[in-house]
Amino acid sequence: QVQLVESGGGLLRPGGSLTLSCVVSRITFSLYTMGWYRQAPGKQRELVETVSSNGRTNYVDSLKGRFTISRDNAKNMVYLQMDSLETEDTAVYYCNAQLATLTYWGQGTQVTVSS
Repeated sequence: QVQLVESGGGLLRPGGSLTLSCVVSRITFSLYTMGWYRQAPGKQRELVETVSSNGRTNYVDSLKGRFTISRDNAKNMVYLQMDSLETEDTAVYYCNAQLATLTYWGQGTQVTVSS
């Protein structure tokens, strides 16, 4: 069974930084577009950023460059570097893998930004 397992979430103050990690198993990782999505309470899941198999990134303009996605194909891992965090960034963050019609999701990791 395909597995995506996120880690690195937690509680921090506004302006802080955090790095999320996702380890993927049982797929040919290097072929997949990897992405991070988030879902705040009472809201729909939304795109944060993706990185394709060739390293091309796609991101949400409203994040204003505060988040950076990266991948390590040798480790089957994808990361999300989160800087200048705001209370509005509070959400469950999900790791995603996509290839053509295939899509897989992790269980999510909670990020809480609070003063």
